[in-house]
Amino acid sequence: MRIFNILNSRESLISFLLSLPCILIALSGHELAHGWMAYKLGDPTARNLGRLTLNPLKHLDPMGTLSMVLFGFGWARPVPVNPRYFKNNRRDFALTALAGPMANFVMGFVGLLLAHVIALLFGTLTPKSNFGYGIWQALFSMAHAFCIINLSLGIFNLIPVPPLDGSRIFLVWLPPKYYFGVMKYERYIQLGLMILLWLGFVSVPLNVAVNGVYAAMNWILTRIPAFR
Repeated sequence: MRIFNILNSRESLISFLLSLPCILIALSGHELAHGWMAYKLGDPTARNLGRLTLNPLKHLDPMGTLSMVLFGFGWARPVPVNPRYFKNNRRDFALTALAGPMANFVMGFVGLLLAHVIALLFGTLTPKSNFGYGIWQALFSMAHAFCIINLSLGIFNLIPVPPLDGSRIFLVWLPPKYYFGVMKYERYIQLGLMILLWLGFVSVPLNVAVNGVYAAMNWILTRIPAFR
């Protein structure tokens, strides 16, 4: 399923408005994780540029954010990394790239945990208590959306094609001439990726992956007696 459909109904508009802050936090947290990992590995570039923040204005990429809204998969403006500061260029560059998706998986798990907690605390409310039920429904929807958005962002960015993190995690191990041979076509590959997303060729397998990770996380949480 796509996270967002074309806004042609009141319900989809409300869903979009509830999901918007989740998108901003997911994208910002993703880039913050990149910058934090690079800083821990010796590269102060992101810190010096003010990128170690959750402020979305520091991180958002127009095309990546639009992709996130339309398809449920997207990216933010990459945190600048200077590998010259790293002790082991390839390893540390890959770890810095991996930090973003891993942050999304952690945030996704937290979102699902919050959804379970909200359901546990407010699950006895019925539609008859309109105000209370409306608040419960909104909070639960936001927590669930936060989970799905983060899982989508994390899995999507693991695809090993530029400009996604997967290219920095997996392709960085290629011989330099092959790696830079691929990266010089980054803009064209990005355009092709957007076209494939628009046509739905990428969304279907990625949604299968998101549903699989979601099911695994949900299984872990349902091992907790209170959430059964």
